Amino acid sequence: MSSHGAKPARPNILIILNDDMGFSDIGCYGGEIETPNLDRLAKDGLRYSQFYNTARCSPSRASLLTGLHPHQTGVGILTYDMGLEGYAGDLNRRCVTIAEVLKTANYRTYLSGKWHVAKSLTEPTDSWPRQRGFDEFYGTIIGAGSFYDPSTLTRGNDNVEHEAERDPEFFYTDAINDQAVSYIRSHASEDADQPFFLYVAHTAPHWPLHAHEEDVAKYKGRFDAGWDRLREERLARLVRSGIIDPAWRLTDRDPTQPPWSEADRREWLLRCMEVYAAQIDRMDQGIGRILAALEETGELANTLILFLSDNGGCAEDIPVDVDPRVLVEELMIAKDRTRDGRPVRFGNDPDVTPGGEDTYQSYGTAWANLSNTPFRLYKHWIHEGGIATPLIVHWPAGIEERGGLRHTAGQLPDIMATILEITGASYPSSHRGQAILPCDGESLVPSFAGDGQERGPLFWEHEGNAAVRVGKWKLVRKYPGAWELYDMEADRTEMNDLAGAHPERVREMSALYAEWAERCGVIPRERILELMKAQGVTAFWEEEEDEAA
Repeated sequence: MSSHGAKPARPNILIILNDDMGFSDIGCYGGEIETPNLDRLAKDGLRYSQFYNTARCSPSRASLLTGLHPHQTGVGILTYDMGLEGYAGDLNRRCVTIAEVLKTANYRTYLSGKWHVAKSLTEPTDSWPRQRGFDEFYGTIIGAGSFYDPSTLTRGNDNVEHEAERDPEFFYTDAINDQAVSYIRSHASEDADQPFFLYVAHTAPHWPLHAHEEDVAKYKGRFDAGWDRLREERLARLVRSGIIDPAWRLTDRDPTQPPWSEADRREWLLRCMEVYAAQIDRMDQGIGRILAALEETGELANTLILFLSDNGGCAEDIPVDVDPRVLVEELMIAKDRTRDGRPVRFGNDPDVTPGGEDTYQSYGTAWANLSNTPFRLYKHWIHEGGIATPLIVHWPAGIEERGGLRHTAGQLPDIMATILEITGASYPSSHRGQAILPCDGESLVPSFAGDGQERGPLFWEHEGNAAVRVGKWKLVRKYPGAWELYDMEADRTEMNDLAGAHPERVREMSALYAEWAERCGVIPRERILELMKAQGVTAFWEEEEDEAA
């Protein structure tokens, strides 16, 4: 029983999503970063080894929120309008969010953090949180920005950037977590007769590298062995924990990166990884405050908590010569001056120490390669490094096993299906006079009791990178290359392409993919690139991305 009233029969739902974090960064997934609160959830709950996101911020968030594939929601790439159905950069009206569904089941709904599924960044529209089922919203509409002074900071439908500008102690990760704590406590005192849905959507550890010095100091020396040895050590821990099969080989170091022993400016490189680690550490500290609030209000046992990441580690570089106007004025993901008037120094300049408000940097390809241990590639791509995420599920009142592992495969639309099953909420065929596409997910609830469930095919597409997985077989391509085929039971690190040995399976699976792509409105990448060029839609990482492809 809650001290504030009778506990609702249905569980509360808490989703914690973070941004651009690799598969093996956190402690309970083999990493060096101290995450005692996430580790506690894993110890008392379940860890999934083969859960997947959708390789990029906006598409993953759209898919998670709606139970559909991103193209079906209108968010096929990012929040730029491509002028085509499925690529409007805006949540459309053919989908409903988890918040909209749960409101019909008498849930109170709260969002603290990043939205990033609306093309309008300054004016409220039908695709903003308050218009998509959330009773309360505090966070950013845009997908990235300064942690000290974020753009598009919003409360409800009102811009509140002044709150950060006037508070010298403001830090976005803390603000997200503290707002979540406030929601939990106010709900317990004012709405305890209703269950709640709380979506905590972090920007950490997405670039820019911003962190408190006391958090960075904890990691001094932690990564000094360098990315080569640390990748081997992570793999060994993953194997010991049972997350990774010992038969799966560690992928090669990214061919564009030197051995650690030959790397230049290692002091700066180490600092980048130390700040990145501090960003995750700070997030975990706040998650601890959220768990404490749930305990204080008597709600921890009957709250289903899901923790995951929106894509794999990010290899995007921020060039020293990037035009600040693109980031500040066009994309609105930065400000050119600090709150006390100093100019912000943009780009991965080794002469600039990352971490402070006057810097704007990323941690680079080699560390992203470490973050995604033991897999290939990164955010943007559909090989395992781009889509494999930790998934921690914690629900003492509903899951008997403590500290279990699940190797059942799943992907983001399954979250909606899972929530529908455990809450009894009804998924609509229409909403506000609009027909709604059927939920595309499969519930994870059967896996709460153990592994062994079979499921239908899983599909992905992002920027021409694509895959379909059927049972143990995964067909995947790196645009504009050919299809590759991997046996996920024998070779999940995708080291042995079997496409040549199984041409009939390639044909069958590529036909399945083509049917899915047509049903979901996937447009060929060549057509999208033509539209982007015609409309002048660019981003500072695109040239580098095309070269990598």
